[in-house]
Amino acid sequence: MRMFDRRRFLQTLGALGVASGCSSSSPRFASYPFTLGVASGYPSANGMVLWTRLMGLLEPASIPVRWEIAEDEAMRKVVASGTELATVEWAHSVHAEPKTLQPDRWYWYRFAAGDAQTPVARTRTAPAADAQAARLRFAFASCQQYEQGFFSAYRHMLKDELDLIAFLGDYIYESSWGRDHVRKHNAGRPSTLEDYRARYALYKTDPDLQRAHLACPWIFTWDDHEVENDYADDRSQDGMPREEFLALRAAAYRACYEHMPMPASMRPRGPAMRIYGELAWGRLASFYIVDDRQYRAHQVCPAKKGGSTVVDPDVCKDIVDPTRSLLGREQEAWLERAMAGSQAGWNILAQQTLMAQLDRKSGPGRQFWTDGWDGYPSARKKLLSFVHEQKIANPVVIGGDVHSNWVADLKPDFDDERSPVVASEFCGTSITSQGPSQKQIDERIAENPHVKYGNGRRGYVRVEVTPKRLLADLRGMESVKIPDAACSTVKSFVVEDGKAGALPA
Repeated sequence: MRMFDRRRFLQTLGALGVASGCSSSSPRFASYPFTLGVASGYPSANGMVLWTRLMGLLEPASIPVRWEIAEDEAMRKVVASGTELATVEWAHSVHAEPKTLQPDRWYWYRFAAGDAQTPVARTRTAPAADAQAARLRFAFASCQQYEQGFFSAYRHMLKDELDLIAFLGDYIYESSWGRDHVRKHNAGRPSTLEDYRARYALYKTDPDLQRAHLACPWIFTWDDHEVENDYADDRSQDGMPREEFLALRAAAYRACYEHMPMPASMRPRGPAMRIYGELAWGRLASFYIVDDRQYRAHQVCPAKKGGSTVVDPDVCKDIVDPTRSLLGREQEAWLERAMAGSQAGWNILAQQTLMAQLDRKSGPGRQFWTDGWDGYPSARKKLLSFVHEQKIANPVVIGGDVHSNWVADLKPDFDDERSPVVASEFCGTSITSQGPSQKQIDERIAENPHVKYGNGRRGYVRVEVTPKRLLADLRGMESVKIPDAACSTVKSFVVEDGKAGALPA
């Protein structure tokens, strides 16, 4: 490991406007500072992002944090190392981005500051861009309300030999709700940067979540609860003045970046933070990670000043307005360019919620929930028509948000029996957040023939991708009220290469 250069450190502090007299290259800590663990994310063929954050009674100054990556778990064959400054401005968080690693292999890493050192964690690089990878195994998860259960699903992921975990929104919850709590936030709704920092820090104390970050790299997108339930772009669901809400959003976005293994290119600028992007796994698969909150049109026909409701489309006619977008025009254009230029065998859209149409009214007539894709049907039709017209190879949509599992065929026009199936959808259930009853799910399946399956258990989805097929296992927890509950595969589906639509495995 390189020795820390004190002169360079002092020069850096001067450039940052930090008083050198308040900094030390050999800090001493009153208690162990790495209590939030470590994490890695966004693997490329030559690197990834490494993350940690110092906690405790820290000096109000920048602190040098050393990192190193090795080819072995014993950390004897160190192949990359460096020092990052954990600054007060960014809550003493660290984001290191090594760029000199070999493709398609596992590495081990750790951090150190002063005399404190983290456990050794594992990460990996992606295959080279032109590599014909034989397999990708990943899990996707969402919606982990801290009070409603333990994050035990992650301990079962550790047995799955995953290359990657994709988190699809609601990593934290700003609000306390639900029944039969097993633990408490012990704080109200966040309203400041410090509040959001504290909420992330609380969630990151969960031991199973920490172990999942230790085991493999993550990719991430947010949904609403990282800021506020049902917000849409610059509109709060409760009618908060726009400028006040944007200040809240800026605090929430900043705290998110400070606590996730996200690259510097995603660093927020006030209330703006670009998190959408593409991640390739050789020529086997590409992920398109999108943001459906920051740029969306406001929900139509709200029951109050903002937020979601369930509407009759024959009454709320604004719902079919072709100018309304869930992703925003700039992100839509990026997504179309990225997918059209793809050379991947499988194209996976990692987004937040259920894309398939879901009529929520039994019998004659229809009702749709306005916060998901059903509230933006013209934008959905445009995207799925593009996928069909451009002949995108093996498009698969994954999502979360609705606290239940759904497997569906995706069509440009769900009301036309002749409309072709152009993509397959797997919407995952929640890690802990409470959802609809099985009776409600079964009633909705009966109204929506393109929906092939649904269940309301907590858990996650495990996916294995090969050149010939994609296998999705819906994993269900026996309970989230006890930490050591069992987990089993509730149902498995397969998508064959070149054939849109999922079939029971």
